[in-house]
Order: sequence, then structure tokens, then C-alpha cells
Amino acid sequence: MRILGIDPGYAILGYGVIEKTGNHFQAVHYGAVTTHKDTPMPQRLDHLYNELREIIAEYRPEVASIEQLYFNNNAKTAIQVGQARGVAILACVKGGIEIAEYTPLQIKQALVGYGRADKKQVQFMVKTMLNLREVPKPDDTADALAAAICHGHSADTRDRMKKLGLK
Repeated sequence: MRILGIDPGYAILGYGVIEKTGNHFQAVHYGAVTTHKDTPMPQRLDHLYNELREIIAEYRPEVASIEQLYFNNNAKTAIQVGQARGVAILACVKGGIEIAEYTPLQIKQALVGYGRADKKQVQFMVKTMLNLREVPKPDDTADALAAAICHGHSADTRDRMKKLGLK
């Protein structure tokens, strides 16, 4: 299964494409799409959309795993991140791929086994599980890869439940 993980943001949007075969995860491609702070928001969103569409076309993931928003104290930032998240979802829909959404707590639980794990613990697990030499940078990229790994684990659970007739 090929999974595209997305950590939405309007200044930095992290992405990571992984391949899951059995219980093995392998990084295919990862990075970040950035926009300049002086660029008007409509153009920033357009850039995010176009870059994600190119990534989807080139790497052909079957599913996208997108981190859900968590509320912070700055409403303006939350709205702007929400807009970037919407653009990411639209790029996936237009690319014909299924979308799965996970909270930061679910992602941490899937990788570390503890929903309140800190960023360093998650980054270490991403590095370890994907057999990388170093933690992917920027942090948004590691978060996107974590979202993809989370879906890989969750997909297994859903498949087992279906086989048991529980879902």
C-alpha cells in the first residue's frame, strides 16, 4: 500500500510518501512545500494545491493520511491552517485518492504507544521505522511521515476487524 502523509500548514506543508508491505514501511519520497510570508494567501494556497497535485501524480499514493487540526489560541492561525488543510484535501480528492484523518493524539499513539508523547519521541520512531539515517527536517516532514505510518497501522486493524465481521 502506498500512503501519502500530510501535515497541513500554509507556511510549511509537510508531506511523505511511504510504501507498506506486510509489516514493513519504506520511505519513497518526503519533504515540505513552503510559501513565503509576503505572498498573498490565495497564491499561497494555489501553490500548495499545485505542488501536492504534482506529488500525487508522480508518486501515485492509494490513500492520504492527513493530520486533523487541533485548536490553538490564535484563531487567525487556525483558520489559515484550516484553509491549507482544505486545499490538501481537495488536491487528494482531485487526485482520486482516499482520505483518512487522524488526530495528533492518534498519530502519537500509533507510533510511540503513548498519545502524549513528545515531538522527539515521534521523530525517533519515524527515523527508526523507516530506517532513515537522520530525522527528516523540517519537523513538518517528520509529522507527515508519522501520519502515513499511523494509517498503515490503522489500515491493518480495520482489515482484521472486517475479516472478523466487526465492521
